[in-house]
Amino acid sequence: MPKGSLNVSLKGADDIFSTEESRQEQQREQVQQREQVQQIPIGELFPFKNHPFKVLDDESMQRTVESVEQYGVLSPLIARPRPEGGYEIISGHRRQHAAQLAGLDTLPVIVRNMDDDAAVLLMVDSNLQRENILPSERAFAYKMKLEALKNQGARSDLTSTQLVSKLRSNEQLGAENNQSRETVRRFIRLTNLVPELLDMVDEKKIAFNPAVELSYLDESQQRDFLEAMNDTQNAPSLSQAQRLKRLAQEGHFSYDVAFAVMGEEKKDELDKVVIKNDTLRKYFPRSYTPKQMEDTIIKLLDQWQRKQQRQNER
Repeated sequence: MPKGSLNVSLKGADDIFSTEESRQEQQREQVQQREQVQQIPIGELFPFKNHPFKVLDDESMQRTVESVEQYGVLSPLIARPRPEGGYEIISGHRRQHAAQLAGLDTLPVIVRNMDDDAAVLLMVDSNLQRENILPSERAFAYKMKLEALKNQGARSDLTSTQLVSKLRSNEQLGAENNQSRETVRRFIRLTNLVPELLDMVDEKKIAFNPAVELSYLDESQQRDFLEAMNDTQNAPSLSQAQRLKRLAQEGHFSYDVAFAVMGEEKKDELDKVVIKNDTLRKYFPRSYTPKQMEDTIIKLLDQWQRKQQRQNER
């Protein structure tokens, strides 16, 4: 038998007698080798496309910066290569921003090859573990994750299969976050709000349930509502938002209708006086906020009251 043939036979025998366990161990070692922590220049790291979580320069960020300055970045980021060069951050946006503020040149990164759906799932899951998540962040995160789950499990050729997949994805997403499918759906509804209204939900100027009802208004109607809300200086109650939604569905919505609804007396506001924003604006600089306008009016009223008291004492 030729010498070369003997070598081929021996290699085949080794492969036959290698156990499944040893092959799996080799695969694990290969993955670990590929996922070793690398020091990546900070300029080569880019945020995840449409990243729904806000990176704020708040007190929490300042504490993170101080920690990074003292100890460095202890937990590596996870990123994937970008076709156009550099790396897209999947997990670790806040650490990357803190490192920038701390003046670091490189960051510890685990580079992992992932498709879009797998990357979305990991990005969302790694951020949903945070304690404080804004409604807008949760809304867009749920929407992105639901689409990724649907892509992983749905067939594009059967509408009924897609529907079943969507329902199951809703249930899975809710179960993973200790929320019902309906709660997940209502959070996703918030993504239909114009940015100004969604910011008000984050700032707790509009409650969650009324905001969900307002999400059924189209963009033009939402902007009319926003103007009416500013003019009346009223936040919508749930019943008001539900009525506005119904009026919009019936084709009866307008700014005047929204102003009338938002200007209605509420049980806790029976003594409230409503002055339209346009009426007040002509007396104040354009730069004045509603709070500054209110403070000025109260100050002037105090002066008027003292003047009236002095006249009555004469």
